[in-house]
Amino acid sequence: MDPATTFHGIIPANLLPFRPDFSIDETGYRRHLCWLAAVPGVTAITCNGHAAEVSSLTREERQRALAIAGEEVGSRVRLIAGIFAEGTLEAATLAKDAKAGGAAGILVFPPTLFMWGAQLRPEMAFRHFAAIADAVDIPMIVFQYPPAMGIGYSPETLAKLAEIPQIAAVKDWSNDIVAFERNLRAVRATGRRIAMLSSYSASLLATFVLGADGTISGMGSVAADLQAELFDAVRRGDLDAAKKVNDRLRPLAEAFYCPPVLDQHNRMKEALVMLGRLERAVVRPPLQSLTDPERRRIHAALVLAGLLPA
Repeated sequence: MDPATTFHGIIPANLLPFRPDFSIDETGYRRHLCWLAAVPGVTAITCNGHAAEVSSLTREERQRALAIAGEEVGSRVRLIAGIFAEGTLEAATLAKDAKAGGAAGILVFPPTLFMWGAQLRPEMAFRHFAAIADAVDIPMIVFQYPPAMGIGYSPETLAKLAEIPQIAAVKDWSNDIVAFERNLRAVRATGRRIAMLSSYSASLLATFVLGADGTISGMGSVAADLQAELFDAVRRGDLDAAKKVNDRLRPLAEAFYCPPVLDQHNRMKEALVMLGRLERAVVRPPLQSLTDPERRRIHAALVLAGLLPA
């Protein structure tokens, strides 16, 4: 397996539509997946990530969400399954589910326990990933959080994790361009072909210019086509074209990721309703529906991005 070709390009993290009773809207989900898979430049889709409100999903719902994706678009794009768990044993079980469900790889979230000081105990992170790798042989993507949150890994820890053969990529959401470059250099220095996938939506252009192999992004559920244009322009060395696309992405990033950030995927669902790609923007509690002023801000951002008429 060559991670540079297995995980690259534009990898949206799909939103998961719900019905008013909070059950999964399978019809809307299939339609959403088909749009994502049809975008030129989309090479994979991440299921059961933050964008899918994974913390609210049962194990059975995660299995079903992956199965639906496999049925609908599995023959067209690779599928990556998010592994969101508070303990290593549960993470290993979910990883086995993912492989059995046909995932090409897994995106491993850090347990929230890590925010209480795991940066001072980097061996905990190594053992967490190593135990999952021992339980199931499947390519793994490290989810890198902003260091200030307490659950981001140091560049040295990322380099150590690269010793695990199943580690194939890093999804870098450090949200700090200096930290991103340090992480990129640390991973490249290991000599292993590990893909660096940017999740820094507020500065995607800069990470692509630095050499990111692609992106995993919830915002890709709304603007995968623009992200693909941006990535292609940078790869061709056409920075003028890249800047123009970046100018269209900027208002979307500002609208989706403004405080409180916990509403980011709620806002993206509202955007897809405005674009006619989702029927409704239902989120599971404790998330709440947006206010009308917030909806107006999202609509204005879609207009500035050229996705809706003025």
